[in-house]
Amino acid sequence: MQFYQDGFHPGDPRISHPADRVIAPPLKQPLPKQVDVMIVGCGPAGLNLAAQLSKFASISTSIVEQKDDRLLVGQADGIACRTMEMFEAYDFADHIKQEAYWVNETAFWKPDAEQPEQIARSSKIQDVEDDLSEMPHVIINQARVHDAFLEVMRHGSRKIEPHYSRQLLDLTVNHDDADYPVTLTFERLDSQHLGVIETVKAKYVVGCDGARSTVRKSIGRELVGDSINQAWGVMDVLATTDFPDIRLKSAIHSSNEGNMLIIPREGGYMVRLYIELDKLKNNERLSKQNITTDYLIAAANRILHPYTIDVKEIAWWSVYEIGQRLTTAFDDSDETHLPHVFLAGDACHTHSPKAGQGLNTSVNDTWNLGWKLAHVLTGRANTELLKSYSFERQTVAQQLIDFDREFSKMFSAKPKSATNPEGVDPAEFQKYFVQFGRFTAGTAIHYPPSDLVSTGQYQGLATGQTIGMRFHSAKVTRLADAKPVHLGHSLKADGRWHLIAFAGQQDAMGDQCRINALCDFLQNDTTSPIARVTPKEADIDAIINVQAVFPAPHREMDMANIHPLLQPAKGPYGLKDYEKVYSAVCEGKSFYDQRGIDKANGCIILVRPDQYVADILPLDDYTGIKDFFEKVLTTQG
Repeated sequence: MQFYQDGFHPGDPRISHPADRVIAPPLKQPLPKQVDVMIVGCGPAGLNLAAQLSKFASISTSIVEQKDDRLLVGQADGIACRTMEMFEAYDFADHIKQEAYWVNETAFWKPDAEQPEQIARSSKIQDVEDDLSEMPHVIINQARVHDAFLEVMRHGSRKIEPHYSRQLLDLTVNHDDADYPVTLTFERLDSQHLGVIETVKAKYVVGCDGARSTVRKSIGRELVGDSINQAWGVMDVLATTDFPDIRLKSAIHSSNEGNMLIIPREGGYMVRLYIELDKLKNNERLSKQNITTDYLIAAANRILHPYTIDVKEIAWWSVYEIGQRLTTAFDDSDETHLPHVFLAGDACHTHSPKAGQGLNTSVNDTWNLGWKLAHVLTGRANTELLKSYSFERQTVAQQLIDFDREFSKMFSAKPKSATNPEGVDPAEFQKYFVQFGRFTAGTAIHYPPSDLVSTGQYQGLATGQTIGMRFHSAKVTRLADAKPVHLGHSLKADGRWHLIAFAGQQDAMGDQCRINALCDFLQNDTTSPIARVTPKEADIDAIINVQAVFPAPHREMDMANIHPLLQPAKGPYGLKDYEKVYSAVCEGKSFYDQRGIDKANGCIILVRPDQYVADILPLDDYTGIKDFFEKVLTTQG
């Protein structure tokens, strides 16, 4: 898609007239007196959490925002591959892909060896390695992602609309109150109700309210870290230029004028410029009032020499100082109390924006927390499950801080030369960029062993699906309709666990088929986790979704031979679900070869509601299945 050629306008670019893109703000309703979950902050972390919880009709959720309306112009606009995989679970990844800029290559520029005062391209590399993800790395206005989450919230089983113009004044936790232990006090900021005080009692609160988080301060947590005394300016511009790589992500190191990162934007015309400014002195804070857009444009032209850029319009700009900070804890728990207040996103970790990890790490925080809150509030799991949020996400945040500190230092350093032997060789920066490509793509997250992640005794049965990491999708052929589909796209944002059975060579859906035997156990045995955890009135796949993949081509199989558990009757009419059985062979490739599935023996892969591999087991390890789910899920009546 191409747009913005007539100037930048927020909203849906499919709507030609900018005035028609305006969405009326929701009615200014009073806050409820009591809620199960109160989310403070309508950034990406908060909206992602609200979108997840909107799937559950029985959970009352409220989300508040200090601003007076939804976001129109974003700041954190880089969307990693892993985040796009998450968007697919909400069914809006295709929309984002169509509208966004795809980051396919990265160009590296350094001082020209013969004319050091000018820059010259040193290389171009592929931005994301082959088969890292079925999803691209994209750039899109953060506000458009917010709009997609808002749409999910509006259409969920529990319809959720944000309450804008609310400032959190106070938060207290009373652990003696077993029902609603958290009390929040808000002041209304809208002109019709200016100064009105509202009090809400909640079972759980999630602070997604940014680096200056009131929620964090209320529970006595603080951000700890430092700044590297480096200032940067950032602009989204519509411009003309003779710089040849303006539509490629470009890392530029000049000899004496500083460094710059170019990020092309969606629509084909706009581009983001990250421009290095002078280093700050010790204990000096950056003042935006001291920097002008003219200053940034002039700095960009000095760095780009011998090329020039003529800025026609500035859609958004800002200045910032680089720092890495991490909160002392991600919740309010202590040795005697389970958590009731959680922190997510910038409320618990801050860093530079150049590696594009802010939004991506933030939404992964609440992607981890959302299903756990839903499990506890719907009675699927005990409250101890909530301790795993801080256990898993704090480690990830520390890894991000460590990566960002090194990345920022290398990018901000002057190029190594005869006159600057202590500088950074641009080739080393490129090597570091490639080395940590999986981290920046969001696919390197690896949760440690716990009740939710096994120790990996049977990892060898599926070497390409690492326990503790996200389920790595690939294409399969759906048996019922011969449609090529990504297996990972069946793992939706609905809070369900997934048991994916991969048949071995000896399995052919006959009497000796271990897939059939597994399904008999899961459907009929009184000790089966499905029998134990599924509510009597619910569909059989409401808590644990069972699917099967066979190594044979789809035309060699017959739906008539498929076990009833793999085509269950669902809903009030008892209609069959035909979308649970697949052939591993698709478009000339086999899922078994692509993801290291043991062809002779097959296996079971247990996948968490957040799409992370929890365990890998032999097809006939019924005890292993029972033992895993007994640690996580409660028995239902």
